[in-house]
Amino acid sequence: MNKLLLHKAGKPVVFLLSLLPFAWLVWGAFTGGLGANPAEYLVRATGDWTLRFLCIVLAVTPLRVMAGLPGLARYRRMLGLFVYFYVCLHFLSYAWFDMGLDLPSIVKDIAKRPFILVGFTAFVLLTPLAATSFNRAIKALGVRRWQWLHKLVYLIAGLGLLHFFWMRAGKNNFAEVFVYAAIIGVLLGWRAWHALGRRRATAAAASTGAAPTRAVRVQPGK
Repeated sequence: MNKLLLHKAGKPVVFLLSLLPFAWLVWGAFTGGLGANPAEYLVRATGDWTLRFLCIVLAVTPLRVMAGLPGLARYRRMLGLFVYFYVCLHFLSYAWFDMGLDLPSIVKDIAKRPFILVGFTAFVLLTPLAATSFNRAIKALGVRRWQWLHKLVYLIAGLGLLHFFWMRAGKNNFAEVFVYAAIIGVLLGWRAWHALGRRRATAAAASTGAAPTRAVRVQPGK
């Protein structure tokens, strides 16, 4: 499996697969397949795919560690950029179809409605992560500062989930919210458990004077 992940065709294949939801939405827009309210469908669908790709990105490190698949790390940055791609489409759909690209109205609407403010905050926080997802930025920031910056993804996941919850609250449809909450909760819980285990191992090694076990760190995608 790891050989497949490291194959030179791996990245192009994942790139094309990640574009399939976008291609499907474009096809639906041109063929009338987006239902009675295409604008609302596009806003919700792009938001859903943003959250789905965020879950996929958060799942990369646990799968890499538990399954022993270091080759997964090379896809993490690209998948993270697709999170930003779909959140940009989500915001553009809202700004265009709901607000007619009227900037003053958009600003007032963001300030007036909490669920939009939360979603916009997540979008703003994602921007520096996308802007620093290349090797030159990592070198400029330094690996440690880059890693600390990209820990914002955990806050972004919480904001995205809250935004999704408020969007569904108007229709009393919480089934999908619970599914995403469970997935994100498990993925973030694994990270907390793994970090606690590393700290305990380091503390135990320090108390006995032994060399600490080498920690498994989240590496920048290649």
